[in-house]
Amino acid sequence: MATHTPIRRALISLSDKEGLEPLARALAAHGAELVSTGGTAKAMRDMGLEVKDVADLTGFPEMMDGRVKTLHPKVHGGILARRDKEEHLGAMDAHDIGPIDMVVINLYPFEKTVASGADRETIIENIDIGGPAMVRSAAKNHASVAVVTDPADYDAVIGELSGHGGLTQEFRTMLAHKAYALTASYDAAISSWFAFADLGQAYPETRSIAMTKADELRYGENPHQKAALYIPQAVRPGLAGAEQVQGKALSYNNLNDADAAYELIAEFRDGPPACVIVKHANPCGVAQADDLLTAWTDALQCDSVSAFGGIVAVNRPLDEATARAITDIFTEVVVAPDADDAAKAVFAKKKNLRLLLTGDLPDPARPGQMFKPIAGGLLIQDRDNGMISKDDLKVVTKRQPSEQELKDCLFAWTVAKHVKSNAIVYAKDGATAGIGAGQMNRRDSARIAAIKAREAAETHGFDDPRTIGSAVASDAFFPFADGLISAAEAGATAVIQPGGSIRDAEVIAAADEAGLAMVFTGMRHFRH
Repeated sequence: MATHTPIRRALISLSDKEGLEPLARALAAHGAELVSTGGTAKAMRDMGLEVKDVADLTGFPEMMDGRVKTLHPKVHGGILARRDKEEHLGAMDAHDIGPIDMVVINLYPFEKTVASGADRETIIENIDIGGPAMVRSAAKNHASVAVVTDPADYDAVIGELSGHGGLTQEFRTMLAHKAYALTASYDAAISSWFAFADLGQAYPETRSIAMTKADELRYGENPHQKAALYIPQAVRPGLAGAEQVQGKALSYNNLNDADAAYELIAEFRDGPPACVIVKHANPCGVAQADDLLTAWTDALQCDSVSAFGGIVAVNRPLDEATARAITDIFTEVVVAPDADDAAKAVFAKKKNLRLLLTGDLPDPARPGQMFKPIAGGLLIQDRDNGMISKDDLKVVTKRQPSEQELKDCLFAWTVAKHVKSNAIVYAKDGATAGIGAGQMNRRDSARIAAIKAREAAETHGFDDPRTIGSAVASDAFFPFADGLISAAEAGATAVIQPGGSIRDAEVIAAADEAGLAMVFTGMRHFRH
């Protein structure tokens, strides 16, 4: 049977005092002497509790604007002393050091201070020194000392005291783990602030990353793989914080694909109603229209076969008509800024379909960094926030593109940015006509996209594939003319690509011969 060690003295020092009263009262009720500092001591006295100041314990007053108050042998000796070593117990007797059995700490609010826009001096003063030192000391000596750093654990502590009069070794070990995770993440936040904000280093020599587990997932890429979702300590808007209104628990693949759809739909957040359909992290249909239902219909017509079991994202709150249309086919996840009650009622009839409401869409031009593990390391790069406009395009062919061709070029280019390389995207009238993704050469991507367009025409009864009269985007330059010729054979009349190949002249000549209009962006969008 587990042994519950009583708490005879507890040192409490809190920046955030929420939940303090029931915990302090429970400790006092079970015979613990309460020791505290400054504002925390006053708060407990105002509750009618008897509290001993740390200054009375150490014989030294708080000094240097509170920078020095708990950094003293009578504090750390009381925390660190091993109760099973005669030498430690003898040192305590010799120096009049009383044992401290529990430390309840939360740290200066460094990240909140930074987020508030405070000046540098204020930020520096909110780097806690004594708190982390006590937390680490107590966690090291968890065999005898309980360290409580998370207010979410207060009720469990009170329950253990009320039910058993003390805490078990297992419980103290769990608290110690959380304590070291806290100090690690705290130091990571401080280190990141110094590197990024104070010194302006995008890629410092040492990088510390602190994350908090948000959820354990159903499984990873495959059912035999375990997986979990972690989010940064400083919560930012995004898919990870979306409200799941209904549906089964999300898997790794669900979230990975939903994120691909979310990032792509964000490209259209300020434009007309738009819909994105994603399968295996690649878009298989994208469209803009005057209303959401038409956008969904146009996106679906690009590749309705691949859309089965896919992920749908929209840039407007979902309405009932669009919800009904989406639920006509099997869909895994739907992502939207919001949904009206009628739309929610439609989705509720599909109990397994996950509906995620994000509240907003991010700025596609926002800065940030992307992480990718490799064997023995981690690749970090700036996120691809490259944006272009009509003014950035360079016409390189004899024929100038029409205004509609330019619009379709830019639309296709935006979608191609989110398609796995090698990527070819045909688009016409604000909708994708065919998408070729992830092939080892660009010509095959162009051919696959054309094949899908022909199949879509047959499925939906079009007279011609929608690649006829379309614009085609290539995420990188055409190294040879064959890929461009394949696009022309599919019916494309305009081409958008980065340019920069040693064979650009050959490719431009082929475009001129085919009567194509072609523009260069000067920017590549590889997506591996």
